[in-house]
Amino acid sequence: MKIQCVHAHPDDFEFVASGTFTRFNLEKNATSLATICTDGAGGHHRHSRELTARIRRDEQEQALVIGTVGCEWLHLPDGKIPREGCIDVGRLFLAALWKSIRQFQPTYLFCPPLPADPLAGIHVDHVAVAEGVRKVAYLLNVPHAFTPEYPELETPEPHPCATPVILQTHDSYTAGANAFDLAIDVEDQFGTIARMSWAHQSQITEWLPWVGRHHMQPPSSLADWESMLRKRFLRRNREMGVSSSRIHEFFTVTAWGEVPSIDQLLLDFPGIAPDWSQLSLLENRLTRWRAD
Repeated sequence: MKIQCVHAHPDDFEFVASGTFTRFNLEKNATSLATICTDGAGGHHRHSRELTARIRRDEQEQALVIGTVGCEWLHLPDGKIPREGCIDVGRLFLAALWKSIRQFQPTYLFCPPLPADPLAGIHVDHVAVAEGVRKVAYLLNVPHAFTPEYPELETPEPHPCATPVILQTHDSYTAGANAFDLAIDVEDQFGTIARMSWAHQSQITEWLPWVGRHHMQPPSSLADWESMLRKRFLRRNREMGVSSSRIHEFFTVTAWGEVPSIDQLLLDFPGIAPDWSQLSLLENRLTRWRAD
């Protein structure tokens, strides 16, 4: 089994899917990949853009080593990584997503949500990544869709590429518009999540407290950060209507890619919390989509 998370910034993955990926790796012997779609250069108030990008690249790669997750920086056909805050969901970005996903061929692909509510808050890069994944999903098994951008991939007898099941993660920026089908219990993976996110020192001890988005004081130690992170995740539980002291991650199944059966999801996903997951509603929706 292969699982891939396509997200906008260095440090996004750790807060929405790292516990679930850890469970997949340990319990399903999965091969996992995090694909980062921007250079991260805008995420600091003191450092230059160039230095910020280098620091965040190192931090992201260190974090993914802790989680035994592969790391990929999305490069456009011209070799550049999209600039933070400026993803253009056009031909070049779609081509890059197409190439990344086709080459990795994940069973399950995770990406940010695409909120329908115009009153919901957003981060422009998160929405751009979600929009890009949605737009490119059908083209994943179209072998010549972007060979003008990647002529080296042109072949007279291409192999088929299985379309993945595509799921949306939770997104703290889309306040009031988050929903979910699957609640994954990652309490036992919380220590790994904390260590992975702690690797992003430029963000959690410098940038996030300064920018004020998360109303947080700089943590002074890993233990301090674990306490703050647990409170943050328990607030997310309450937002999603989960009255549990155990940490959960939340995912919504889309029809953008392959439409799974409920039985396949229950077989493949480790740690589904039946008391909190919306399994009956999800089964009805999947059955309707599959015309079973």
